[in-house]
Amino acid sequence: MAPRSAGDPVLVTGASGFLGAAVAAALRRDGFGVRVLVRASSPRTNINPADEVFVGDIRDRASVAAAMRGARYLVHTAADYRLWAPSPADIINANVDGTRIVMEEAENAGVERVVYTSSVATFDLRDGGLADETRRLPADAAVGAYKRSKVMAEDVVAEMALDGLPAVIVNPSTPIGPRDVRPTPTGRIIVEAASGRMPAFVDTGLNFAHVDDVAAGHLAALRHGRIGERYILGGENVTLRQVLTEIAWIVGGRPPLMRLPRAALYPIAFGAEFVARFTGREPFATVDGLRLARYHMHFDDTKARRELGYSSRPYRDGLVDAIDWFSTAGYIKRPRDLRPARA
Repeated sequence: MAPRSAGDPVLVTGASGFLGAAVAAALRRDGFGVRVLVRASSPRTNINPADEVFVGDIRDRASVAAAMRGARYLVHTAADYRLWAPSPADIINANVDGTRIVMEEAENAGVERVVYTSSVATFDLRDGGLADETRRLPADAAVGAYKRSKVMAEDVVAEMALDGLPAVIVNPSTPIGPRDVRPTPTGRIIVEAASGRMPAFVDTGLNFAHVDDVAAGHLAALRHGRIGERYILGGENVTLRQVLTEIAWIVGGRPPLMRLPRAALYPIAFGAEFVARFTGREPFATVDGLRLARYHMHFDDTKARRELGYSSRPYRDGLVDAIDWFSTAGYIKRPRDLRPARA
């Protein structure tokens, strides 16, 4: 990465969202000039008044080109992060076609360095154990439109990097923490559990990292990442039962005691998706989510720690910050005594 000067312009896509907002904040603190591309319909809660705002869509080449003009760097975090949609093609179009347009316009604008936010959804978990950057998932083996779209989009960026695009790929695990406005599927789990509406669990595993640590990992990739390489930005590997138990401790509630077999939840998920087609609201339980839950989604982020200097705090800190933010924002009733995470 070439030496930067104060105020070097960085375009961040997806800055109105959870991870994108954290990345924009980290860049701002480090002295970059942040410009953001947001849709006209996107909430502006996470947009800082100091940022230069461009209104557009990643699938609209003209608006992407206008936002990209004069940017020295690009961090592309925008994505359709849904495990269900009335039209799965919408997820594919946003994540694959949108990414291709953004990367092509970055080339056209002569952007010096790109960080592309992929996902650990692109890694193969079928053999069990901790997955790392060598465990590539074929697109035809991906469960659901979201995972398939992220595999395909990552392929687009990797192939363009081979042809000269100065892109580094980062693969966040499951970010948690403040400013989850939408909220994300994981944020919805935290809200439901903190509200006492998840008394049972399924046997699955996750990798949780504080969203601000993942954002710092993006900056490290911008500075030190090798072109064309992938880096997992993760945290702690935990089970869903551990997570729900920790949330219960933080809010002073009861931990879940009942383990449910996944098979028993499929009728509920099918029913929830059926209802969602009429209401337009994303269902809490989805068929693809249950299919993914058969795997313990655990990862090894050694490469990012070694090459980028990446680090992450205990995942419990992210839960506390998330619950505190959700409480303040009115998503959940504030507990009488919001306990700190246990050591």
